[in-house]
Formats: sequence, C-alpha cells, structure tokens
Amino acid sequence: MIKQLREVFELKYGNIEGVRDYFAPGRVNLIGEHTDYNGGNVFPCALDFGTYAVARRREDRVVKLYSVNFEDLGIMEFSLDNLKNEKQHDWANYPKGVLDVFKSSGYEIENGFEIVYGGNIPNGAGLSSSASLEVLTSVVLKSLFGLENTMIDAVKMSQRAENEFIGVNCGIMDQFAIGMGRRDNAILLDCNTLEYTYSPLVLKEEVIIIANTNKRRGLADSKYNERRGECERALEKLKTKMEINSLGELSIEEFEKNKEIIGDETEVRRARHAVYENQRTLKAVEALKNGEVEVFGKLMNDSHISLRDDYEVTGDELDKLVEAAWRHEGTVGSRMTGAGFGGCTVSIVKKSMAEDFIEKVGKEYTEKTGLVAEFYVANIGDGAREL
Repeated sequence: MIKQLREVFELKYGNIEGVRDYFAPGRVNLIGEHTDYNGGNVFPCALDFGTYAVARRREDRVVKLYSVNFEDLGIMEFSLDNLKNEKQHDWANYPKGVLDVFKSSGYEIENGFEIVYGGNIPNGAGLSSSASLEVLTSVVLKSLFGLENTMIDAVKMSQRAENEFIGVNCGIMDQFAIGMGRRDNAILLDCNTLEYTYSPLVLKEEVIIIANTNKRRGLADSKYNERRGECERALEKLKTKMEINSLGELSIEEFEKNKEIIGDETEVRRARHAVYENQRTLKAVEALKNGEVEVFGKLMNDSHISLRDDYEVTGDELDKLVEAAWRHEGTVGSRMTGAGFGGCTVSIVKKSMAEDFIEKVGKEYTEKTGLVAEFYVANIGDGAREL
C-alpha cells in the first residue's frame, strides 16, 4: 500500500523528496458497546489493517490532502488560516478537524503539508475508518512538526475533533484502541478514568471473524446522538437521588433498586443496557483470563440481545447476520460491533469450522436480505505509528 501511495504522491505533488510513511489501524470492539460515553468499560483491539499515509511539510501555509479511496473528489486544498468544516471537503474534514484541535490546543504548526491517504477499512462498516484517519493525522502532525505530545494526548484531541469539528458525540473508545493498540492484546478501558490494562488474546482453537453487512450507515445522521441524549436524561434523573457521575458507576443491583426514579420507559431501557453491558464486559474479560472462551461467547450473545431489545441499535441486517451465526455449530459467540444501524458483526468461531462458517452464514444472510456480506478473519495488530 505504501508503494502505491508514494507513486500517487509523486503524481499529485511532483516528487517524493522528504516523504515519510505512517499507519493507523482499524479497530473492533469485542464487547462493551455504547458504554464508552456512559462512563463504562469497553474491550476493543486494534486490527492489522487500516489507514496509511505518506506526508511531508511544505514551506508555505497551504495544506493539500488527497485520498486514493475518494479519487473522484481530487485534492482538498485549504490554508492553515482557514480551518472550517466545509461540506465540499467531505472526508477531509476529519484530518482538518484534528489540525484545528492541535492548533487551538497551542501546538505550533507554522507550515502547511501535503498528504496522500489510502486505507483498506471498509468505509461506513463500523470498524472506525474515521477515527483511524483522525489518529493517523495526529501521528503525522507530531512527526512532521516535532511536537511534544503523548499518544494519549493525540487520542483525546482526535476525539475532540470528531465531537466539536465534525459534530458526532462519540466516546473515546475508537481513538484509544487505534492509538494504544498492541499486537495479540485487547484493551480493557475504563472510559470514565481512562485507566486501561492490556489483556492477552491468543485464541488456540478459535478465530475472530468480522462480517460486514454491507448495509452502509452514516453515524452523524443516525440515532447515535439521540441514544446518547436518552442516557444523559436518565442519568440526570438518577442524580437527583444518587451521588453518581455516570451510568458506568452503577452495579446491576443499584440500578434495579433505583430505576423507578427515571420514570420514562424508553430511558429506563437505554440506561439498563448501559449498566448491564458494563458489567457483562468485566465478566467477559475475567472469563477470557480464565480461559473460558465459551463463557465469553455467551456474554457476546447477551450483548447483542441487549443492543437489539433495550438499546435498539441493531436493525434487520445486523440481526439476520448474527442469527445466522448463532445457528452455525462452529460459533462460540456473535454480536454486532460498533455504533450499529448496519456495519459489522464480530464472532468467535472454532478455527476448524471457519471456512464452513463463512460459506453457510454468508449464504443464509444473502437469502434473507439480498445483500452479500464480506468476511475477514481478524488479526490483532499494533496501534498507530510512523513506519
């Protein structure tokens, strides 16, 4: 991929003198969905595929961005002195947002730069192509301008770019997993405190299979912000009687004892998912530590049911794909992953039956929906870095 991007760079910008190479992975969340912005725990890992960039500084204040994934949109060009979210800049608003947050945080970026991006994360699949692009841009800025920020700083600024510049009220999980990923490990992250531990994930008899529904979902205009608002309202009502700062602080017992305070039935269900999913995540990590992969799989299934019934973010395509996986004898566990409303599922499948799983689950899904799913056997890779 880097070789291709360097060739495109030369074509677009004249030569490749002084060019540097970068990579940021995609991520998949194994369990702990829609808990991150509720102050709960998540359990994601970085993938070994993602977004690449080749970049160099310029002498003026012009920024030029080009993506081989959006060739028809051409080079996006703007000045360091004019950083606004503009509709015609489409995908380039993500790196532009990161640049804006770096500058407003006091980092000195005096010169423009030019970048060619290219990635192999399916766009809109829920594997965090946008967060990958943001964290990648953070790594490029640190490298090109010799900035003294840590990867955690970069992660936080990337999230701010998505929240404030793009207008998607996302939690920090995606950017954190992409920035802090480690090969053969998932990360247990407490989104309230940003305390994290690496958890070795080396499956002996099983593999992780990601399946893309190929039902595109636009996160910003989905019901994501609506769900977040429902949880915030539930929290505010609980705070009138309880000393808590997030739903993630509640045990299941505390929630059940106090849920009447919320009153609104929809908000009760949203909060119930956040609380139960948080506890499920902790149990799942413990099960994995004890080598109880079957228990982990059962908790994945329970997670999907909660996302379907209490949080209502799955949709027909995700449900059909997960149900087909549940019916396959090689499946240990399967659930939707990401924000929902389309995107991907993640399954733990017996290694000896992986090919049969892909064939039969894919066939059943197409028969039920008319769509063709794409399957990836996932390898867990390292986080964002200069190559």
